[in-house]
Amino acid sequence: MTHTPVVIGPAAARRTALAAQGFADARPAGAVTRRHLVRTLGRTRLLQVDSVNVAVRAHYMPLFSRLGAYDRALVDDAAWAHSARRPRLLVEYWAHEASLLPVADWPLLLSGAKPRGWWRNYAALADREPALVDDVLAAVKELGPVGAGTLETVLGGPGRRRRPGVSWWERSDVKRICEWLFGTGELTTGTRVNFQRLYDLTERVLPPEVLGAAPVDPDEAARGLVARAASALGIATEPDLRDYYRLGPARSRQAVAELVEAGELEPVTVRGWRHPAYRHPAARTPRQIGARALLCPFDPLIWERERTERLFGFRYRIEIYVPEPQREYGYYVFPFLLDDALVARVDLKADRAAGLLRVPGAFVEPGADGARVTAELAAELRLMAAWLELDGVLVGERGNLAAPLAAALR
Repeated sequence: MTHTPVVIGPAAARRTALAAQGFADARPAGAVTRRHLVRTLGRTRLLQVDSVNVAVRAHYMPLFSRLGAYDRALVDDAAWAHSARRPRLLVEYWAHEASLLPVADWPLLLSGAKPRGWWRNYAALADREPALVDDVLAAVKELGPVGAGTLETVLGGPGRRRRPGVSWWERSDVKRICEWLFGTGELTTGTRVNFQRLYDLTERVLPPEVLGAAPVDPDEAARGLVARAASALGIATEPDLRDYYRLGPARSRQAVAELVEAGELEPVTVRGWRHPAYRHPAARTPRQIGARALLCPFDPLIWERERTERLFGFRYRIEIYVPEPQREYGYYVFPFLLDDALVARVDLKADRAAGLLRVPGAFVEPGADGARVTAELAAELRLMAAWLELDGVLVGERGNLAAPLAAALR
């Protein structure tokens, strides 16, 4: 079958991408509920988990960006709690990076469609020390949900408490085996306490209908993951689709071709894009976008930096690992979305001891309406500070937006 790609402009592509990520919808007028959470996750498909806590943990922020202020316990309950009335919605696994994703997607990620991650390097240790694998699993079964530190104490060396009948093991080897078993899916996150991952047996975390499902063929799983990525992105190149779940190139290209042939992806040409693009059949292109959002560095709208530059003309890099004197914008910088454009950059830090959301630097993009950006950004920063239970916002001196923003927040 021959497919003649539709040609669209970059502005339409940008609005399509924003709508797919939920930015075409108004924020809830009342309290944010589990229903809103489910609807948003139906768009983003996953939430990246990251250890940086300068402003707020990465898995909480994308929901605030789309829904406004909400109770973060909604995410905690969905990810790390279960009851008959409110079943667990999310499970933690390697997807884009470490991510929270719907429990129903677990078989796709464990199908073999994805290449094994960095933890595959510990397979040699697992092969060499099968008794250590058995001891870790037995200890988790007895103690779980349990942290790697506790397991290291129980299993890791003379002078430390240990369960009767197990061998002494190197503490670092215990941690490596925990990571390997997490990667193979035998362990997952039972819960988190102060963000520490507490391992549990997957069979005690996931519902029987997910664990008991028939194995998914890797090619079928790849098609499912690419279709989910296409739904989340709206319009994307094949490398964009591949990156969402970190598939291998060959399997991703095959999945894209098969989805196109089945009519589940539509080839399109976006003027100015170097690569061919694909649009999800359910994607919509609003005439305008009226969004206002601060975006954390790990938001799925912007986590692929080349795509961000292609969509928004906005070159963005995270500067956490750049020495301070060499940073251009700051340590933990949030792009600011207004309507359908990224119009500013804000370096943010939650100073919990002082009760302040600190803004060490603020920068408006060339060509943006500085007065409107200032007013809208000030309002969003106030909302974020209140959501984080901070008393106010304090703006520093770095950046061409700092002075007017400070004045607007007085």
